[in-house]
Amino acid sequence: MTKGLTYRDAGVDIDAGSELVKRIGPACKATHRPELLGAIGGFAALAELPDRYRQPVLVTGTDGVGTKLKLAIDHDHHDSVGQDLVAMCVNDVLVTGAEPFLFLDYYASGKLDVDIAERVVKGIAYGCELAGCALVGGETAEMPGFYSAGDYDLAGFCVGVVEKDEIVTGAELAIGDSLIGLSSSGPHANGYSLIRRILSDSGVELKPTLLAQLLAPTRIYASAIAQLHGSMAIGGMAHITGGGLLENLPRMFSTTGLAALIDPDSWQRPEIFSWLQQAGNVAETEMLRTFNCGIGYIVCVPANQADSAVDCLTGAGEQAQVIGELVAHDHIPQADQLLIA
Repeated sequence: MTKGLTYRDAGVDIDAGSELVKRIGPACKATHRPELLGAIGGFAALAELPDRYRQPVLVTGTDGVGTKLKLAIDHDHHDSVGQDLVAMCVNDVLVTGAEPFLFLDYYASGKLDVDIAERVVKGIAYGCELAGCALVGGETAEMPGFYSAGDYDLAGFCVGVVEKDEIVTGAELAIGDSLIGLSSSGPHANGYSLIRRILSDSGVELKPTLLAQLLAPTRIYASAIAQLHGSMAIGGMAHITGGGLLENLPRMFSTTGLAALIDPDSWQRPEIFSWLQQAGNVAETEMLRTFNCGIGYIVCVPANQADSAVDCLTGAGEQAQVIGELVAHDHIPQADQLLIA
């Protein structure tokens, strides 16, 4: 009698998926929070809301790593893309003043390589530890014929919690407020289609030092922002993600009539951005609307609290500096200033 087909014959290895769950168990457990009910492995994750909130509001965010994954896959660099995934979601949630609470991931490939998937998910768990949120589950999808051999994709989903009367809306922003920039670790996870085109066109040898700069994991600003939020009122925040400074800073403003006046010389742009600009002959405006150019997150506070805010953020481990101020949208900048409205 002919042996019947199995799911493994079709390219899906259920046993490999089970093995992955066993391997990542300890890493996921390390992100546990007391509000969680039950363990990973059920159909859905259950959690009570933290009891210190009087009027808790849930904040949600989702994102991926984009084509930075392709660079990581091509160079067997799988350990930190999980942190990228967490950071891209968590930093978005942070701008509302929320505390990152729960995180889920989606890992999809044509054929599950348990060793690689383990490295990726452990990176996700590490990112969750940095963010203070619990990795409560996810999905590992094996889809033969859909992805090329060796490729995989990632998506992440973050749930945060914020007190209703402490939501950062930008409504209190005013002319004269100071803008504080928190340094990035590099391009984070944005602009990699352009980066890969520059690498291809230039034919440069991708040496370990350059690769390390390009694959540096995205900073997670949760701990520093939590400390700042606990010490003073924050008028507005912006995650400098896809779209760079030009597209993301205005998202901070909830009212019209405001603009950001930036001093581009107030921070040192990491070497990798200068290299990309020169190697790709990229115009300055294109740099500013594609990359974070060294500033990964911006906080806005009253001018008389700027020094205290910088001290708090620096004490929390961030490189922070005043990079500009809020002005009227019709303000005329000087030649060495950048007006973003």
